[in-house]
Amino acid sequence: MTAPSSATPPRLMLLDTASLYFRAFFGVPDSVRSPDGQPVNAVRGLLEFITRLVHDHAPDHLVACWDADWRPQWRVELIPTYKTHRLAAEPETEGQEEVPDTLSPQVPVIAAVLDALGIARVGVPGYEADDVIGTLTTRHPGPVDVITGDRDLFQLVDDVRGVRVLYPIKGVGTLQITNDALLVEKYGVNGSQYVDFAVLRGDPSDGLPGVVGIGEKTATKLIAQYGDLAAIQAAAADPDSKLTPAQRKRLIEGTDYLAVAPKVVSVATDAPLPTFDPALPREPLDPVTLEELSDRWGLGTPLTRLLDTLADAKSQSS
Repeated sequence: MTAPSSATPPRLMLLDTASLYFRAFFGVPDSVRSPDGQPVNAVRGLLEFITRLVHDHAPDHLVACWDADWRPQWRVELIPTYKTHRLAAEPETEGQEEVPDTLSPQVPVIAAVLDALGIARVGVPGYEADDVIGTLTTRHPGPVDVITGDRDLFQLVDDVRGVRVLYPIKGVGTLQITNDALLVEKYGVNGSQYVDFAVLRGDPSDGLPGVVGIGEKTATKLIAQYGDLAAIQAAAADPDSKLTPAQRKRLIEGTDYLAVAPKVVSVATDAPLPTFDPALPREPLDPVTLEELSDRWGLGTPLTRLLDTLADAKSQSS
């Protein structure tokens, strides 16, 4: 593989980091522990994931997108039920996301390891990782691979620009390569229509109620018939449209929800990103700290494999 020329935009890989470390946590036994007995299954599992992704998909740039705010207030003000079911129940953690007890202590370790490796880790106050991904995808001129287990990010899929979502089916060894053709096959909509589809259908996992009585099949049918949400709402207001009386009634009753839901579901494309270097690191940014972290947490083979893969990427691009 040769280095990208000035005429060839770099391939950008964006990690929905929390989505991946949650998957690593549940996919790697918590018997995987540090020398002093603390669970490091999410840390080691995430390192293995990144190794596999870099090896298999050869990104030129890599960004670990971070949830600086997992439940932004501006989304909650629009739809108060947004992610309420994920809130921690204990008074001392009010407003925080419910995270397994043995995962929470691993998140700062993940951050420290990524920083020492030199993998860009980007979060923005008041925004979710999804918004960082949306902003970076919009700004990047070349191909983009988004790695996430969150279907909402299917809205970014764009075959013309080379934007695809690599959706883990099992670990990250089996990825659903999600492009417009696959979205049309599975849902009957393309990436640019996915927000309208998700708004109509709703998403219990995010606390989005959807329009009562409209599931995936009806949402797909309405979008196919009218093109987008605005046209569907116009049809609901038109007594001569071909909507059934029940559909018209439900859409009109859902007017207030439909007025705000698209902004909640749509990822931001204008998050104020900090300045950072997205280039895939070929060697550790801070090898001394990385060695200390490896010894302290027993990162061993997973870290060595990742370092070897980064070094291989360097030799193949030179």
